[in-house]
Amino acid sequence: MTEVDLEDINTRLVSRFGSDAEGWLAGVPALAARLASRWGFVLGELFDSGASSVVLRCHWSDGTPAVLKLSPDGALLTKQIEMLRVFAPTGRVPAVLAADADAGAMVLEEILPGTEAEKLPSVSLPGRWGELLTALHAVPPPADWPWTLRGRFEESFERIGKRLADPVIGARIGQDTWRRAIQRCESLLDTQATVVLLHGDLHLGNVLDGGEARGLIAIDPKACVGDPCFDAVDYVVSGAGHEGVEARCRLVADACGLDGDRLYTWSRVVAPMFAIAHLTYGGPERVLDELLALAS
Repeated sequence: MTEVDLEDINTRLVSRFGSDAEGWLAGVPALAARLASRWGFVLGELFDSGASSVVLRCHWSDGTPAVLKLSPDGALLTKQIEMLRVFAPTGRVPAVLAADADAGAMVLEEILPGTEAEKLPSVSLPGRWGELLTALHAVPPPADWPWTLRGRFEESFERIGKRLADPVIGARIGQDTWRRAIQRCESLLDTQATVVLLHGDLHLGNVLDGGEARGLIAIDPKACVGDPCFDAVDYVVSGAGHEGVEARCRLVADACGLDGDRLYTWSRVVAPMFAIAHLTYGGPERVLDELLALAS
């Protein structure tokens, strides 16, 4: 890893895990080398790493392109491994080639060509998204699965709601807007007629092109049990500033066989969360205006 790479990754990991992440990151090269020797793969270059892990390309012993994912949070990695293995029969998630939760490590097949969904042709994407949801939602929720959509939102509203104290965010998103989102969410959760095992974090960056034979592939699941509409809502709300959320909602609901009214209401639930991200990281004002109108 280059010095610039290390600085960027260090900033994100420290933000997530605190100063102890610096010491962990310093040991990553040695850990990766030990795992390469143990599992018999060849290490490659740094791959696109997230806020909770370091990811490096590698080649598995049979030549299969793969990625080594390392995290200082072994418990988080254990959950990810479990979730990937639950969805594995669908072929719509990366295969786990090796894992050691105690070491905070797993090797996954690399998805090729791997183009993110937001860069794929928009005309065919709704239908392909529908095929992905059909496959994922056909997996029966395991008995006593501990994670639910209700629990996911309780955590999200508490964590993200603290951001309203930021003057920049609070000036555009008030407590009334936040309370409306919570009330809409509770109403939807109380009226779930059908529940499925959700991916739980199916935004456009977490869906990759697996090629003609495999279709769309979902990465980094946060699997929970709940309303099937939820796995389409991030895609719908990403229509803000493009064809518009309402128009995309109709298109996606039809293509995915979902209740359009519920899907649109879910979009109003998450709209203020999208607006907070927009205010934090910047973007066109027209997108923010549409998100705020949707949340009203």
